[in-house]
Amino acid sequence: MPPVTELPAPAPSHDRKKRQGIDRVLALIERAGNALPNPIVLFTGLFVLLAVISTAFALADVSVTVPGTDETRQITGLFTGEGIRWLVENLVTNFATFPPVAAVLLMIMAVGLAEKAGLLETVMRATLSRAPRALLPYLVALVACQAHMMSDVAAIVLPPLAAVVFKNAGRHPVAGLIGGFACVTAGYAAGFTIGSLDALYIGITQQAAAVLPGGGDLDLNLLVNYFFTASSSLLLGLLGGFLISRVLEPRLPAYELTEKTDEDLSLTPVQRRGLIVTGLAVAAYAAVMLSLWLPAGAPLRGKGGALVPSPFLSGIVPVLFGAFLIAGLAYGVTTKAVEGSDGVVTAMTDSVKGMAGYIVLMFVAAQVIALFNWSNVGVLLAVKAAAGLNSVGLTGFWALLGFVLLVSFLNLFVVSGSALWSLVGPVFVPAFMLLGMSPAVSQAAFRIGDSATAVVTPMNTYLFLLLALLRQYEPEARLGTLMSRLAIFVVPFLVVWLGILAVFYGFDLPLGPGAHIGMK
Repeated sequence: MPPVTELPAPAPSHDRKKRQGIDRVLALIERAGNALPNPIVLFTGLFVLLAVISTAFALADVSVTVPGTDETRQITGLFTGEGIRWLVENLVTNFATFPPVAAVLLMIMAVGLAEKAGLLETVMRATLSRAPRALLPYLVALVACQAHMMSDVAAIVLPPLAAVVFKNAGRHPVAGLIGGFACVTAGYAAGFTIGSLDALYIGITQQAAAVLPGGGDLDLNLLVNYFFTASSSLLLGLLGGFLISRVLEPRLPAYELTEKTDEDLSLTPVQRRGLIVTGLAVAAYAAVMLSLWLPAGAPLRGKGGALVPSPFLSGIVPVLFGAFLIAGLAYGVTTKAVEGSDGVVTAMTDSVKGMAGYIVLMFVAAQVIALFNWSNVGVLLAVKAAAGLNSVGLTGFWALLGFVLLVSFLNLFVVSGSALWSLVGPVFVPAFMLLGMSPAVSQAAFRIGDSATAVVTPMNTYLFLLLALLRQYEPEARLGTLMSRLAIFVVPFLVVWLGILAVFYGFDLPLGPGAHIGMK
C-alpha cells in the first residue's frame, strides 16, 4: 500500500483542472485549520481574553438586564480582588463539577469494554454479512448512522468492513468504503443508539443553560434529543443508501470483481453463542430497569408518579453504563475475549487512557464556561446575540438555520465536537433561550452542523487513513479524488437533516422525553 504522503502519477488531462481546483480549496482549508492552535491552547487563550474583557467591563461599570425580568447583573472582572479569590476557591470545583467529564468517562469505560471484547464489531458483522445485495447500501448507511456509539473507532472499523461486504456481494468495494465513511461522519451525531457523545453534548448544554437565571434548574438529560436523533438516523440511512447506490457507485471507475474475498465475514460458533448470551443478559437487565420505572409507584418514577421527568431519565447515564457493562461482560466471558477480572479492568483502563487529551481540554473548557457564568459576560453576550438576531429578523427557525450554517463552517476548522460546542454553546444556548427556544433545540441544531461538513475537511485525520485504504483498490487515487466523492454527501445530509428539524419545529414535536421546542 503506498504511503499516505506519496504523490501518485499525474491525473488524466481531462479532469486535471477540476482536481487542481478541488486541491486548491482543500489546501486553503487545511492551511487555515493548521494555523489554529491546539484546542487546549485555543481555550487557554480564550480564558485569558475573557479575563481581560470581564475586567475591562467591570472597571467600566457595565451591567446587563435579562429580558423579561427586572434583574440587573453587574459584570465582574477576573483580574480584581474578588475575581482572584473566586478563581482560587473554585478552580478545582469548576473542573470536578463539570458535567461532561464524569458522564463521558463513565460511558467510555463501559462502551470501551464492549468494544475491546469485540462485541460491537461482531454486531456490525452479523448485521451486514448476510444482507441482500440490493439492500446492502441502505443497511451500511443505517448502521453507519448509529456508529457514534463506538466513538472514533467507528471511522476505523466500519469503512473497510463495508468494502469487504460490498465485494463479497459482487458490488464495488470502493462504494462501501467511501459510503461507509461518509455516513459514519456526516451522520455522526444521529442514531437511536446512545453513547459518550450524548453525554458530552448534554453536559456542556447544562452548563451553557445555567448562564441565565433559572437555567440551571431546567430538566436536561441525556435523552433530550433522542426522538430527533432516532428519526434522523432512519431517514439519513435511507438517504445515505440512495447516494451510495445511485450516485457514488455508478460514477466509480470499473473494478474487476473476484468471486472470493480476502476476508471471511461469517461469525464463528463462539461469536454466535456470545451474541445470544449477550442478548439474553441485556434483555433481562432492561426488564429489571423498566420494572423499576414503568409500573405505578415504581421507585424510579418522578414526583406525583410522573414518567417524565423522573429519576430514570435524569439517571440515564448510570442505567446505560450498566447495560453496556453487562453486554461487554457477557460477550467477553462467553467468547473468552476477556480473561478474568484483570482483563475487564485492563479493557476499561485502556479505554480511559485514550481520553487523556479530552480530560485536559475539559479542564480548560470548564474554567472558560465557569468564568462566562460568574463574570456575567455570558449573559451579556447572550442578550446581545439575541437582540442582534432579532434586529436582522433572524428569529425562530431562521435563527436555527443560521446557527447550523455557522457551525458547519466552523466545523471545517475545529473538528473536535467537544471543543466547538464548548466554544459556541455558552453564547447561543442562552441566546436561543431568550428567543423562546429550549436548550434541547440548540443542541439538536448543533448536531447537524457538527456532523455534515466533517466529511470534507482535511482537518479530519481519518481522511488520510481512508485514502490509504482507497489506494488498495485505486493505487493512483489522490486526496482531491477522495474528497470529490465524499462531497456528494454533504449538501443532501445537511438539507435533509435541516428538513427533519423543521418538521419537529413546525409541528412543535418533542425532541426527546420531556424536551419541548419552546421554553415550557
